[in-house]
Amino acid sequence: MLLKKTTSTVLTLATAIMLINALLISSSSAQEKTPGFNTKIPEWVLTPDKVETRLGTLEFFDGIPNEKAAAALFNNLDLNRALQVILNGMPASNFEAGRNGHIALGQEKANQAIIFDGLMDSNSLFLTGNAGTVYFTTFLNLERDGPTVVEIPGGSGPGIMIDSFSRNIVDMGPPGPHRGNGGKFLVLPPGYEKADFDGIIPQGVYTIAESRSYAVWVLLRGFLKDGKPDYSSQLFRSGIKIYPLSEAANPPEMEFIEGTGKDFNTVHAANYHFYEELHTVIDREPIEFLDPELRGLFASIGIQKGKPFAPDVRMKKILEQAAKLGNATARALFWYERNQDEFLYEGSYWKRGMIGNSHEYLKDQGLGGRNIDARAQYFYMATFNSPAMVWKLIGKGSQSAWGYLDSEGNYLDGGKNYKLNLPGDAPAEKFMSIVVYDSQTRSMLQTGQPYPNKNNKRDKMITNDDGSIDLYFGPKAPEGKEANWIQTVPKKGWFCLLRLYSPTEAWFDKTWRPGEIELVK
Repeated sequence: MLLKKTTSTVLTLATAIMLINALLISSSSAQEKTPGFNTKIPEWVLTPDKVETRLGTLEFFDGIPNEKAAAALFNNLDLNRALQVILNGMPASNFEAGRNGHIALGQEKANQAIIFDGLMDSNSLFLTGNAGTVYFTTFLNLERDGPTVVEIPGGSGPGIMIDSFSRNIVDMGPPGPHRGNGGKFLVLPPGYEKADFDGIIPQGVYTIAESRSYAVWVLLRGFLKDGKPDYSSQLFRSGIKIYPLSEAANPPEMEFIEGTGKDFNTVHAANYHFYEELHTVIDREPIEFLDPELRGLFASIGIQKGKPFAPDVRMKKILEQAAKLGNATARALFWYERNQDEFLYEGSYWKRGMIGNSHEYLKDQGLGGRNIDARAQYFYMATFNSPAMVWKLIGKGSQSAWGYLDSEGNYLDGGKNYKLNLPGDAPAEKFMSIVVYDSQTRSMLQTGQPYPNKNNKRDKMITNDDGSIDLYFGPKAPEGKEANWIQTVPKKGWFCLLRLYSPTEAWFDKTWRPGEIELVK
């Protein structure tokens, strides 16, 4: 009896304590509840009546923005989206500007192509074009012509096909499937598959290249022989054939348009017209050409397939402002690199040529998603990309590095004098070159030298006792160093690209390393 009574008493006391605690908690909660609510609401859930931002003071009624705040927010939203369209749409506008430049020179048919018999010079506005190889370049129209054959001769240098978003379709030449021996590609438009041709075309004759876009850019490089372009020029003129598969029985003769010395532009716009270039691509290409996420971004500012691009006065002003910001941002991304992994060497300002180290711009093998900053700055500065620019291909393809800062990390001033030492035994079987570019156009710098470059296999330069070469950059050549001098222009910026064709092991293992660009004081 005593045990039962004690237990009962303990339970009664425990129950009483619990009730008292519940009443105390309830009383405390009631005292702390947020005004206008029955309970305490975390502060981070609520929107104050006034919010200070870079847009100014935004006013709200119980979390509802007033009309003035809403207008400011929509303008900001449209500006931000338009800026992101610039950075994300760079590959497409880059491509379209190239297509427009070819049309301006008269290249519109599959059997027409531009060839630089005398090499590309600084008259051409062409993002980081090369003055050391013969260029063959043309655009295909697969919507008009259907499946198209591209015949490449053996002995060509590296080449690339890209789609309208500047994505690699296939490599040609030594890095490609024919390993430099020549061959025939059958380029398929969107909607076609390899299986569609089973039993229709001879097996093993064509290498199938499937494009996600109707427009395709085809570019081939040819090497110099004995320092001259004649061999590759003739190789391309006699060996390249491009024609619709439907005309394979009687293909039309190739028509070549000379590009050397021609003043034409392939550089995308840095203003409102950028959006017009992008709209042309989106309207021309099939829906499947891009994923819904990118399409949605572009459509948010009025760029949508099947609809005219016709922004109202308010939106056009925002787009004009966003274009200025986008152009400036792309330049900041390149000249003020925030990712130290992009530099090739410890304590160096040489940036790897394939910015992002992935031709698909995937960060950390895809774990970090798409490297938007790398893609934006690359296609602001250059055209074409390829897995061969990333892979370790000894004796094939090409490698490059950007030289755009001096040894102190300062941008390069055309009114000053600089020196660059390149060690001997250049790690390139074909050749190594330095080409100088204009910081405005990102095309070859226009000076008294139509070809602002030096090539270790073509140019006779002064060599140091240890086999290295000193290059000089400035408005005037140092006395006695004219052979090693590339001219720059006062009051203009510049940068350069170090290129190695058919690179050797010494480049990849970094036992060969270029010197830094040194300011001569």
